[in-house]
Parts: sequence; C-alpha cells; structure tokens
Amino acid sequence: MAKDPRIEAYIAKSAPFAQPILTRLRQLVHAACPEAAETIKWGMPSFVYRGKILCGMAAFKAHATFGFWHRGMESLMAKEIGKTHDAMGLMGRLTRLQDLPGDKVLIHYIQTAQRLHDTGAPARAKPKPKPALPVPADLAAALKKSKPAAAAWAEFSPSARREYIEWITEAKRAETRATRLATTLEWVAAGKPRNWKYQNC
Repeated sequence: MAKDPRIEAYIAKSAPFAQPILTRLRQLVHAACPEAAETIKWGMPSFVYRGKILCGMAAFKAHATFGFWHRGMESLMAKEIGKTHDAMGLMGRLTRLQDLPGDKVLIHYIQTAQRLHDTGAPARAKPKPKPALPVPADLAAALKKSKPAAAAWAEFSPSARREYIEWITEAKRAETRATRLATTLEWVAAGKPRNWKYQNC
C-alpha cells in the first residue's frame, strides 16, 4: 500500500469527532484494496486504484463523509441500504464511528467498487455541455478596460467563462460582487481559471 503523509496531517488537523472515523475508513480501504494509493484531490483525502479514483473521504466542522467515485456504486448502495447521494458521499453525514456500516459491509462496498473499476466501464458519464451564459454588463465593461484580461477571456473555454460568471452573479452583496469582479480581472489576465488553486491538489 502507498501511503501519503498529507493524509496523516489531514486527519490530525480534523475535528476530534472525525479523526477516528477517517482513521477507520483509511484502514478499511487498505485492507479491502491493498493496491490503493493515497493522494489528495480537491483538498480531500482520496484513494487511487490503478490510476483511477476509487473513493474519498473528508471532514468538515460538524460531519465527515465517505464516497465512491464510480457511479455504479450509487445504484448498488441505494438498493442495498436505501441511501441516495447526500453530503458528498453515499454514507451520509458521519458524526461518530457508529454511523459507519460494519467493517464487513464497508469492505464489501470497497471491493465492489474495485471490481467496477476493473470492468473498464466509465466511472462517470460525460456531462452534457451547458449553454453559454451571457456576460454580465459590469464584467463586459471591465474586460474592455483590460486588454490582457480581454485577450485571455477570448481564449477561455465556455466552461471556464461560466465558472467566473456564476461566481460573480451569485454574490449577494454589491461589495462582494465588486471584490469578485476585481479578482476575476486579475486572474483572467494571468490566464488562470476560476479554480486554479486546486489544479495541482
């Protein structure tokens, strides 16, 4: 098994209630799938099997989560335990060890996810492209005043533009919107997508 010291640090920094949950999940993943390698994806502990994400876990202020990457696990678990996608993971909101299914059940799920990956079936269906969003007037005006930002914006994919547009338009206060608009211009001029900070996580 390949362990990542960043997982140790993540667990150590998590809330006390989450530490035993994450530790147990980590142990069971390695017990069920010895080939699984640890890494960090999107800032959260993840387990990779033969180059593909197998499952992942996370801790928040009041709950922890655990979920599988392969979509086939959703229908299986919905059938077996009546769970649907909730709180970023099919296990729901985990606040104590007792919220986890038994070890045998978890090992069964992990090994089932492993077999799904071995079939070569796509883990996730390719999403349908979303229609382009209109550029808000304040963003359009700001882009006209910045040649570097306007040039980079023209090269951005529709999805990259959408992420910025949604971020700006979802602001509830004028001050927040103005701050996001200024940040958008800075990042776009540098050729950075909205979530550039997480690209190498």
